[in-house]
Amino acid sequence: MNIGIIGCGWLGEPLASTLSKKYQVSCFNRDTTSDTSNFWQSNIIIIAINTKDNYLQTLAKIAKLTQDSSSIILISSTSVYREFNKEIDETVDITDIKRQREAEILLSGLRKNILILRLGGLMGEDRISGKWKSISTFTDGPVNYIHKDDAIGAICFMIENQITTSIYNLVAPEHPLRSNVHKSNCERFGLELGSFEGETFRIVNSDKLLKLGYKFKYPNPLSFWS
Repeated sequence: MNIGIIGCGWLGEPLASTLSKKYQVSCFNRDTTSDTSNFWQSNIIIIAINTKDNYLQTLAKIAKLTQDSSSIILISSTSVYREFNKEIDETVDITDIKRQREAEILLSGLRKNILILRLGGLMGEDRISGKWKSISTFTDGPVNYIHKDDAIGAICFMIENQITTSIYNLVAPEHPLRSNVHKSNCERFGLELGSFEGETFRIVNSDKLLKLGYKFKYPNPLSFWS
């Protein structure tokens, strides 16, 4: 099977490395990947780019260039749930439509085989919750994080199990308070602790992914950097 990845950055590059152990993997290069490239004949195209610049136009072009029989995996974000202050899952009705949700709607309208993966806050290795360029004031509340290894693991799990449609939340199943995560990391890495004002209650539920059989390597964000 051939897999093409658009966006080989902090997540995409190690994802490509992992997938290449089982599949033929190629990374999109804006300088060398032409509109007629075999890249667009890949069985699966994974889109892992940020929402800046001409994001929606770029997605529309990707959908057009990708062959009809191919599947597309869109790496989306739990930021689509920003309007909620409670526990939610994939079935919730999103009414505050921002660019990331617009992207999901766009691709779902253009393609039959579209798998949308809503990732929580990507953490792990050099991305340390509580480590910032300047100490700030934070809103406390349960975190909705996912470790990079689990983001990669869940994407590989979807491919291995031939899941080509629907929407899944990719979020660690445990949700400690942000203040506790920051305190733990400040003690571990010798960082200065910020302050906390107010509280949110948003919890992004990942039971749908768990019911598929995926087992998290890092279910608790307090252990991401252990």
